[in-house]
Amino acid sequence: MSMGEMATATVQLRGVTLGEGAPKICVPLIDATADALAATASALPFDVLDLVELRIDFFDEIGDADAVTDALSRVRSALPDGVPVLFTFRSLREGGQRELATGDYEALIALAADSGLVDAVDVEMFTPADALGRIVAHAHDAGVPVVMSSHDFDATPPREEIVGRLRRQQELGADVVKIAVMPRSPRDVVTLLDATEEFTATAARPAITMSMGPLGVASRVAGEVFGSCLTFGAVGTVSAPGQLAAADLRVALDVLHAAASSDG
Repeated sequence: MSMGEMATATVQLRGVTLGEGAPKICVPLIDATADALAATASALPFDVLDLVELRIDFFDEIGDADAVTDALSRVRSALPDGVPVLFTFRSLREGGQRELATGDYEALIALAADSGLVDAVDVEMFTPADALGRIVAHAHDAGVPVVMSSHDFDATPPREEIVGRLRRQQELGADVVKIAVMPRSPRDVVTLLDATEEFTATAARPAITMSMGPLGVASRVAGEVFGSCLTFGAVGTVSAPGQLAAADLRVALDVLHAAASSDG
Protein backbone atom coordinates (compact mmCIF):
# COMPACT_ATOMS: atom_id res chain seq x y z
CA MET A 1 0.00 0.00 0.00
CA SER A 2 1.34 3.46 -0.87
CA MET A 3 1.44 6.41 1.50
CA GLY A 4 -1.38 8.01 -0.47
CA GLU A 5 -3.69 5.14 0.43
CA MET A 6 -3.18 5.48 4.18
CA ALA A 7 -5.82 6.98 6.41
CA THR A 8 -5.69 10.78 6.55
CA ALA A 9 -6.86 11.42 10.13
CA THR A 10 -5.13 14.50 11.53
CA VAL A 11 -4.95 16.41 14.81
CA GLN A 12 -3.97 20.07 14.97
CA LEU A 13 -1.78 21.26 17.86
CA ARG A 14 -1.09 24.98 17.41
CA GLY A 15 0.82 25.20 14.14
CA VAL A 16 1.62 21.48 13.99
CA THR A 17 -0.55 18.93 12.18
CA LEU A 18 -0.11 15.34 13.34
CA GLY A 19 -0.92 12.78 10.68
CA GLU A 20 0.13 14.87 7.70
CA GLY A 21 3.45 14.85 5.85
CA ALA A 22 6.68 13.74 7.47
CA PRO A 23 6.60 12.59 11.11
CA LYS A 24 6.91 15.45 13.56
CA ILE A 25 9.79 15.61 16.03
CA CYS A 26 9.01 15.90 19.73
CA VAL A 27 11.73 16.75 22.27
CA PRO A 28 11.12 15.71 25.89
CA LEU A 29 11.95 18.08 28.75
CA ILE A 30 13.10 16.02 31.74
CA ASP A 31 14.46 18.57 34.22
CA ALA A 32 13.59 18.36 37.91
CA THR A 33 13.01 22.07 38.69
CA ALA A 34 11.11 24.96 37.14
CA ASP A 35 14.32 26.96 36.74
CA ALA A 36 16.01 24.15 34.86
CA LEU A 37 12.94 23.47 32.71
CA ALA A 38 12.72 27.13 31.70
CA ALA A 39 16.44 27.28 30.90
CA THR A 40 16.35 24.10 28.83
CA ALA A 41 13.22 25.18 26.97
CA SER A 42 14.75 28.56 26.13
CA ALA A 43 17.87 26.92 24.68
CA LEU A 44 16.14 24.33 22.48
CA PRO A 45 17.06 24.20 18.78
CA PHE A 46 13.65 25.19 17.43
CA ASP A 47 14.74 24.67 13.84
CA VAL A 48 14.91 20.89 14.37
CA LEU A 49 11.85 20.23 16.53
CA ASP A 50 8.09 20.56 16.10
CA LEU A 51 6.76 20.13 19.62
CA VAL A 52 7.88 19.62 23.21
CA GLU A 53 6.88 16.96 25.73
CA LEU A 54 6.96 18.09 29.36
CA ARG A 55 7.77 14.91 31.28
CA ILE A 56 6.38 16.02 34.60
CA ASP A 57 7.25 12.70 36.27
CA PHE A 58 10.84 14.00 36.47
CA PHE A 59 9.69 17.12 38.35
CA ASP A 60 10.68 17.23 42.03
CA GLU A 61 7.57 19.10 43.24
CA ILE A 62 5.04 16.86 41.52
CA GLY A 63 2.75 16.93 44.58
CA ASP A 64 2.48 20.73 44.66
CA ALA A 65 -0.20 21.99 42.25
CA ASP A 66 1.08 25.57 42.35
CA ALA A 67 4.62 24.43 41.58
CA VAL A 68 3.41 22.32 38.64
CA THR A 69 1.41 25.26 37.29
CA ASP A 70 4.42 27.55 37.67
CA ALA A 71 6.61 25.07 35.79
CA LEU A 72 4.02 24.85 33.02
CA SER A 73 3.79 28.62 32.78
CA ARG A 74 7.55 29.07 32.62
CA VAL A 75 7.96 26.41 29.94
CA ARG A 76 5.17 27.91 27.87
CA SER A 77 6.72 31.37 28.15
CA ALA A 78 10.10 30.04 27.06
CA LEU A 79 8.75 28.51 23.84
CA PRO A 80 7.77 30.20 20.58
CA ASP A 81 4.01 30.57 20.18
CA GLY A 82 3.85 27.95 17.44
CA VAL A 83 5.49 25.14 19.43
CA PRO A 84 2.93 22.89 21.15
CA VAL A 85 3.39 21.30 24.58
CA LEU A 86 2.43 17.69 25.31
CA PHE A 87 1.99 17.14 29.05
CA THR A 88 3.05 13.68 30.21
CA PHE A 89 3.25 11.91 33.54
CA ARG A 90 4.89 8.57 32.76
CA SER A 91 4.33 6.04 35.50
CA LEU A 92 7.08 3.79 36.80
CA ARG A 93 5.32 0.71 35.44
CA GLU A 94 5.36 2.27 31.95
CA GLY A 95 8.98 3.37 32.03
CA GLY A 96 8.67 6.62 33.97
CA GLN A 97 10.21 7.95 37.15
CA ARG A 98 7.57 7.36 39.81
CA GLU A 99 4.07 6.18 40.61
CA LEU A 100 1.04 8.24 41.61
CA ALA A 101 -2.16 7.05 43.21
CA THR A 102 -4.93 6.95 40.62
CA GLY A 103 -6.74 9.91 42.16
CA ASP A 104 -3.58 12.00 42.18
CA TYR A 105 -2.85 11.07 38.57
CA GLU A 106 -6.37 12.07 37.55
CA ALA A 107 -6.05 15.39 39.39
CA LEU A 108 -2.66 16.11 37.80
CA ILE A 109 -3.91 15.57 34.25
CA ALA A 110 -7.00 17.67 35.00
CA LEU A 111 -4.77 20.46 36.33
CA ALA A 112 -2.78 20.48 33.12
CA ALA A 113 -5.87 20.34 30.90
CA ASP A 114 -7.49 23.22 32.76
CA SER A 115 -4.35 25.37 32.82
CA GLY A 116 -4.57 26.66 29.25
CA LEU A 117 -0.83 26.08 29.05
CA VAL A 118 -0.67 22.69 27.30
CA ASP A 119 -1.85 21.59 23.88
CA ALA A 120 -2.33 17.86 24.55
CA VAL A 121 -2.15 15.46 27.49
CA ASP A 122 -0.77 11.94 27.56
CA VAL A 123 -3.09 9.42 29.25
CA GLU A 124 -1.89 5.90 29.91
CA MET A 125 -4.18 3.27 28.42
CA PHE A 126 -3.97 0.94 31.42
CA THR A 127 -5.21 3.55 33.90
CA PRO A 128 -8.16 2.03 35.83
CA ALA A 129 -11.20 2.18 33.56
CA ASP A 130 -13.41 4.55 35.58
CA ALA A 131 -10.63 7.08 36.06
CA LEU A 132 -9.55 6.72 32.44
CA GLY A 133 -13.01 7.63 31.22
CA ARG A 134 -13.19 10.66 33.50
CA ILE A 135 -9.71 11.86 32.50
CA VAL A 136 -10.48 11.66 28.79
CA ALA A 137 -13.86 13.37 29.23
CA HIS A 138 -12.35 16.15 31.36
CA ALA A 139 -9.60 16.83 28.84
CA HIS A 140 -12.10 16.97 25.99
CA ASP A 141 -14.39 19.28 27.99
CA ALA A 142 -11.35 21.56 28.38
CA GLY A 143 -10.70 21.39 24.63
CA VAL A 144 -7.43 19.49 25.05
CA PRO A 145 -6.64 16.49 22.81
CA VAL A 146 -5.65 13.17 24.40
CA VAL A 147 -2.63 11.13 23.35
CA MET A 148 -3.37 7.67 24.78
CA SER A 149 -0.30 5.54 25.34
CA SER A 150 0.85 2.01 26.05
CA HIS A 151 4.44 0.85 26.65
CA ASP A 152 6.02 -2.59 26.81
CA PHE A 153 9.64 -2.46 27.95
CA ASP A 154 10.00 -6.23 28.08
CA ALA A 155 8.97 -7.48 24.66
CA THR A 156 7.08 -6.90 21.42
CA PRO A 157 3.53 -8.28 21.52
CA PRO A 158 2.15 -10.11 18.47
CA ARG A 159 0.98 -7.93 15.58
CA GLU A 160 -2.67 -8.64 16.39
CA GLU A 161 -2.24 -7.42 19.97
CA ILE A 162 -0.47 -4.22 18.89
CA VAL A 163 -3.23 -3.43 16.41
CA GLY A 164 -5.83 -4.35 19.03
CA ARG A 165 -4.37 -1.97 21.60
CA LEU A 166 -4.33 0.90 19.11
CA ARG A 167 -7.92 0.22 18.10
CA ARG A 168 -8.97 0.00 21.75
CA GLN A 169 -7.34 3.38 22.45
CA GLN A 170 -9.35 4.83 19.58
CA GLU A 171 -12.54 3.36 21.08
CA LEU A 172 -11.64 4.82 24.49
CA GLY A 173 -11.64 8.35 23.07
CA ALA A 174 -8.00 8.96 22.19
CA ASP A 175 -7.38 11.73 19.68
CA VAL A 176 -3.93 10.27 18.99
CA VAL A 177 -3.00 6.65 19.75
CA LYS A 178 0.46 5.53 20.85
CA ILE A 179 2.37 2.33 21.52
CA ALA A 180 6.06 1.73 22.23
CA VAL A 181 7.50 -1.78 22.46
CA MET A 182 10.86 -3.43 23.06
CA PRO A 183 12.30 -5.62 20.31
CA ARG A 184 14.32 -8.76 21.03
CA SER A 185 15.12 -9.42 17.37
CA PRO A 186 14.96 -7.61 14.02
CA ARG A 187 11.76 -9.56 13.34
CA ASP A 188 10.13 -7.76 16.30
CA VAL A 189 10.82 -4.41 14.62
CA VAL A 190 9.14 -5.70 11.46
CA THR A 191 6.17 -6.79 13.59
CA LEU A 192 5.78 -3.26 15.00
CA LEU A 193 6.03 -1.66 11.56
CA ASP A 194 3.60 -4.18 10.07
CA ALA A 195 1.10 -3.50 12.84
CA THR A 196 1.47 0.25 12.34
CA GLU A 197 0.73 -0.05 8.64
CA GLU A 198 -2.28 -2.29 9.29
CA PHE A 199 -3.78 0.08 11.87
CA THR A 200 -3.19 3.31 9.96
CA ALA A 201 -4.66 1.89 6.75
CA THR A 202 -8.16 2.28 8.22
CA ALA A 203 -7.62 4.37 11.36
CA ALA A 204 -9.73 7.33 12.36
CA ARG A 205 -6.88 8.71 14.49
CA PRO A 206 -3.20 9.50 13.94
CA ALA A 207 -0.83 6.94 15.45
CA ILE A 208 2.53 7.19 17.19
CA THR A 209 4.44 3.91 17.23
CA MET A 210 8.01 2.96 17.94
CA SER A 211 10.28 0.03 18.58
CA MET A 212 12.70 1.02 21.34
CA GLY A 213 16.38 0.38 21.96
CA PRO A 214 19.20 0.10 19.41
CA LEU A 215 17.36 -2.56 17.39
CA GLY A 216 14.35 -0.31 16.95
CA VAL A 217 16.08 2.81 15.66
CA ALA A 218 14.77 2.26 12.12
CA SER A 219 11.19 2.57 13.40
CA ARG A 220 11.94 6.09 14.65
CA VAL A 221 12.66 7.36 11.15
CA ALA A 222 10.31 5.18 9.05
CA GLY A 223 7.02 6.71 10.17
CA GLU A 224 6.16 8.36 6.88
CA VAL A 225 6.27 5.00 5.12
CA PHE A 226 4.45 2.93 7.74
CA GLY A 227 2.12 5.53 9.25
CA SER A 228 3.57 6.81 12.54
CA CYS A 229 2.97 10.56 12.80
CA LEU A 230 5.54 11.54 15.43
CA THR A 231 8.97 10.53 16.70
CA PHE A 232 10.84 11.53 19.84
CA GLY A 233 14.30 13.07 19.63
CA ALA A 234 16.68 14.07 22.37
CA VAL A 235 18.48 17.31 23.05
CA GLY A 236 20.96 16.16 25.66
CA THR A 237 19.77 13.30 27.88
CA VAL A 238 17.45 10.73 26.30
CA SER A 239 14.11 9.91 27.94
CA ALA A 240 13.73 6.42 26.44
CA PRO A 241 16.11 3.76 25.07
CA GLY A 242 17.06 4.16 21.43
CA GLN A 243 16.15 7.82 21.17
CA LEU A 244 18.19 9.69 18.56
CA ALA A 245 19.45 13.26 18.73
CA ALA A 246 16.77 15.61 17.42
CA ALA A 247 19.18 17.22 14.95
CA ASP A 248 20.09 13.82 13.47
CA LEU A 249 16.42 12.89 13.26
CA ARG A 250 15.65 16.07 11.33
CA VAL A 251 18.32 15.27 8.73
CA ALA A 252 17.14 11.67 8.35
CA LEU A 253 13.45 12.58 8.14
CA ASP A 254 14.10 15.32 5.58
CA VAL A 255 16.06 12.93 3.38
CA LEU A 256 13.39 10.24 3.59
CA HIS A 257 10.59 12.74 3.00
CA ALA A 258 12.29 14.09 -0.10
CA ALA A 259 12.82 10.56 -1.42
CA ALA A 260 9.26 9.49 -0.68
CA SER A 261 7.85 12.62 -2.31
CA SER A 262 9.86 12.29 -5.51
CA ASP A 263 8.52 10.75 -8.69
CA GLY A 264 11.74 8.86 -9.39
